[in-house]
Amino acid sequence: MRVLVQRSLASKVEVNGKTVGKIEHGMVLFVGFSIEDTEEDVLYLVNKVVNLRIFDDEKGIMNRSILEEKGSILSVSQFTLYADTLHGNRPSYKQSMKQEEASKLYDLFNLELKKFCKVETGIFRENMQVCITNDGPVTILLESRKK
Repeated sequence: MRVLVQRSLASKVEVNGKTVGKIEHGMVLFVGFSIEDTEEDVLYLVNKVVNLRIFDDEKGIMNRSILEEKGSILSVSQFTLYADTLHGNRPSYKQSMKQEEASKLYDLFNLELKKFCKVETGIFRENMQVCITNDGPVTILLESRKK
């Protein structure tokens, strides 16, 4: 499982011209699942996300979590995080989890995150337009297989 984290001042996701998720101060998460991922991977990365210290403290040092900031999360499913371009220029998605299983894990991921903070989402398997005001910019890739 991979989660690309971006610290955000304000962000939204639209589907067919309609805003379906919107946050102010917090994180945007792009979430992708591989064919090997399980609920254990989801729980591991939920814990990692909510405790990730990427917000500035009073000294300007990235030392505060989303929990301490009382920020929000915009979670967007993104199977392309498992794109493989090793053999050519056309991405292969063989390592991406099939949509039925990925949808279940994505729902679990968001449900678990909601235990800690406000979570807005895109719509799974839809063409989404994501507008992010990246703060910093700060962008960090988390992977459950690197634990």
